[in-house]
Amino acid sequence: MKTAKRIVLNHCCGVIIDVQEFFLNQLDANLRSTVETNTMGFAHMLGYLEIPVLATVERPLKEKGAIPKTIQKYLNGNDASEIFEKDFFDLTKHKEITGYLRSLKKKQLLLAGCETDVCVLQSCLGLIDLGYEIYVIEDLLFSSTRNVSAAVERMKGAGATFVSLKTLYYELLEAVDTSPQRKKIVEKFGLFPKEL
Repeated sequence: MKTAKRIVLNHCCGVIIDVQEFFLNQLDANLRSTVETNTMGFAHMLGYLEIPVLATVERPLKEKGAIPKTIQKYLNGNDASEIFEKDFFDLTKHKEITGYLRSLKKKQLLLAGCETDVCVLQSCLGLIDLGYEIYVIEDLLFSSTRNVSAAVERMKGAGATFVSLKTLYYELLEAVDTSPQRKKIVEKFGLFPKEL
């Protein structure tokens, strides 16, 4: 039986998969707001903790759209973030993406995005095959399909560990942090996360 390892601040990288207008528009207004707020909080947290972020957008961008500006603002504010366009559902099928990941020398990946049962699932399996430890942020997943339990079970069966955004935040923080920056994050986005 696989045991979950501790997530270590300087061993991890965030991966935000295809959080684009086309996919967000398939959600009802409340769910969309929650997903955007939680993903914005995730990107903000990673920037604050100086954790690199890889984000993907699925082509064609003319149809699928960009990452919302509310989220992109925090990606752009993180010097260690990169956005890649992709054609394959599995991001590991793109050499420039896997090359970027290798260059970071991080073994733990924090996955978020959509669609849970397509791009997240296939990317998760591909990344596990490449030897990465995968931590899927359960409150940062969404799909046009409501029942994604089979995809979640496949990811868990392959060795991915599911964590909440709140748990991840405090595990990375490790101790009480009273800095103004942390207070700003918590006040702006609430105690992670908004409920889905």
